[in-house]
Amino acid sequence: MEVQQVRSEILPDGKKSALFRLGNSAGFQAEISNLGGAVVSLLVPARDGDIDDLVLGFDSLREYQTNPPHFGVIIGRYANRIAYGKFTLHGKTYRLAQNHGDHHLHGGDEGFDKKIWAAEEVSGDDSVGLKLSYVSKDGEEGYPGKLSVTVTYQVTEENELIIDYFAVTDKSTILNLTNHSYFNLTGAGSGNILDHIAMINADAFTPVADENAIPTGKFRSVEGTPLDFRNPAAIGERIESEYEQIRYGEGYDHNYVLNGGDAEPGLAARVTDPASGRQLEVFTTEPGMQFYTANHLDGTLSGKQNAKYHRRDAFCLETQHFPDAPNRPEFPSTELNPEEEFHSTTIYKFSQET
Repeated sequence: MEVQQVRSEILPDGKKSALFRLGNSAGFQAEISNLGGAVVSLLVPARDGDIDDLVLGFDSLREYQTNPPHFGVIIGRYANRIAYGKFTLHGKTYRLAQNHGDHHLHGGDEGFDKKIWAAEEVSGDDSVGLKLSYVSKDGEEGYPGKLSVTVTYQVTEENELIIDYFAVTDKSTILNLTNHSYFNLTGAGSGNILDHIAMINADAFTPVADENAIPTGKFRSVEGTPLDFRNPAAIGERIESEYEQIRYGEGYDHNYVLNGGDAEPGLAARVTDPASGRQLEVFTTEPGMQFYTANHLDGTLSGKQNAKYHRRDAFCLETQHFPDAPNRPEFPSTELNPEEEFHSTTIYKFSQET
């Protein structure tokens, strides 16, 4: 098992980005860029032994900085939405970029996905890894506090991609980190994922008020709704439902309240592709997960090898705290204080159905 630097690119702003390859003895391989921590490729064997790249993305690293879908990147300081781009912390109101209509999305105009991270090779007993570090200055994108973040990607012999997030701050702030990989278990660019079979380990979700996807602050049972994936079902089975939450998202784009997790990573989801036999299991310490079915890809964006990515050609399983939690005291807190250390783990484990 080893880490290799594959190539580097000079970005339009003159900064240097690099691409690193992490692989195991079974052919499982991840390519990670220090630009936004992007998972640029993920090579995974199928039932018949074929190895395909399972994540949507671009051939050029600079495209990760200039294009909008957030393919494979680290999202921060705050993943998902903050209503009206503002929140109050210890009596002071902070204003953020309103980069999604009236609201704040995925860290603002220039979030963690647009930054060059310092990269360092790390290794374990049965893994190889890449530790990425970034210091976000006090006031960056409107957020308080100097925040020091490390995100470590590890590839194991068990065909796992493990992501460990750490952060400390010198001033009270808010934080919500995730990875925004778009998966297609048949292979990136192979078509839609509507036949993939999904299980999501959640009894409830956080409904949104309208098409802006700001949560109401309530919890709603998945029972009797198209969002119930407690028993495995095809992603496409109910995706055209007239249920108002599906209409608001134009498909699935919802935060699930996960069962389990917390101190140790618990099972959040399992997705299987009948065509290739590949299976993805997600384990996390996070309380929530955004299930998104690439509803807004429209076929105009050129991805790897000039592939056109269309609506529902991928799915995202973004482990997270809840959207708009800084404005919702009923949600798990996303506050981080100077005497605390943020730590979160998510594991993407790949296997094949026999």
